[in-house]
Amino acid sequence: MFRPLPFLLLSLLLAGSVQAEVTPSQQQMRRVLYGEGLNSLTFRHMDEMFETAPVPAGRKVWKLPEDIRPLSLTYSFEGQQYDTAAFLERTRTNAMLVICDGRIVHEIYRNHSGPESRFISFSMAKSITSILVGIAIRDGAIGSVDDLLTRYVPELAGSGYEGVTLRQALLMRSGAAFAETYGTGTKSQMAELYENSFVTERERFTDLATRIGSDHAPGSHFNYSTLETGVVGWALERATGKPLAAYMAEKLWQPAGMERAGTWLLDGPPGTGRAWAGAGFNATLRDYGRLGLMMLEGGRANGRQVVPADWVRQSTVPDGTEPAAPGRDQGYQYFWWTLPDSDAFMAKGVHGQYIFIDPASRTVIVKLSYWPTAWVKALEAETLAYFRAVVEPR
Repeated sequence: MFRPLPFLLLSLLLAGSVQAEVTPSQQQMRRVLYGEGLNSLTFRHMDEMFETAPVPAGRKVWKLPEDIRPLSLTYSFEGQQYDTAAFLERTRTNAMLVICDGRIVHEIYRNHSGPESRFISFSMAKSITSILVGIAIRDGAIGSVDDLLTRYVPELAGSGYEGVTLRQALLMRSGAAFAETYGTGTKSQMAELYENSFVTERERFTDLATRIGSDHAPGSHFNYSTLETGVVGWALERATGKPLAAYMAEKLWQPAGMERAGTWLLDGPPGTGRAWAGAGFNATLRDYGRLGLMMLEGGRANGRQVVPADWVRQSTVPDGTEPAAPGRDQGYQYFWWTLPDSDAFMAKGVHGQYIFIDPASRTVIVKLSYWPTAWVKALEAETLAYFRAVVEPR
């Protein structure tokens, strides 16, 4: 029987690592860690370079049976045929896991990573935040997705998030004036936020949300935004009365039987930050696989219903015709990406992080990568071509 960690112990664990100030050398390390030649290493040591809050695992681990076999397949990309070994190298893979019919059929670690390595999720964390919203609605902490964000975060009144519902934020359709442009050292809202919140630790990531305006009417325009998820995470903490890491440990990580502790990167001044809900979670390969398998099983994990089945459907099945994200060949629902002409869906993060879930073949694929820049269209196209080759009937 699952027993949560005692509250006092959990609170002490969730205090995270705190230091008085971030030194110039640490600041520079945080600016360059995304660079090619470094990121195959840094992406599995992020929680050693930032302030963190742990998400402890419980005592009852969700055991995953194994039926290990080689992935003896080829896939076609740009007129050429490649095998799995070529795929792993061409798409800069640190680790990959394939689960079929609830069994691990393939598991590989590269570049001296291993089963205990905690890999950064980047925007796969958005999908985790979506899961936690569904749990909070089930428990009555959040009334519904049609609640205004200002109900939970009144500090957003007068900003571009006033009049925006939780549903509109989950769909990336708040209309708030934020541009998701990557690259440290560039002049952009995202670069400025990263510098202030995680490099120099001068402010919280979501502080900007209280002072930006609107570009569009709420609900009218898709605009992918990590700030959007930060605001939802803020509302989630206010609604539940708990830090995101504590709520996740109690309601998701431990009930689902995750094997090892995860960690959230914390923003802002030491001792005052909150979990970076849109990009800052770290976990092992197998535990990402468990998350994917839980979603494949309609929210059921480790012998119990952890996430409401209706929330799994609502959050992963598009409301309208795909693609829902203009300029992209994929759809978008509640912080999950969907694929046209398929019931597959996925959590994905920059630099090539994926939890790919294909209900038709009952397959989950986790791929953790170190792409040279945030998003490379050709690398994503090749990755999805390989995923399709794995799940297609043979």
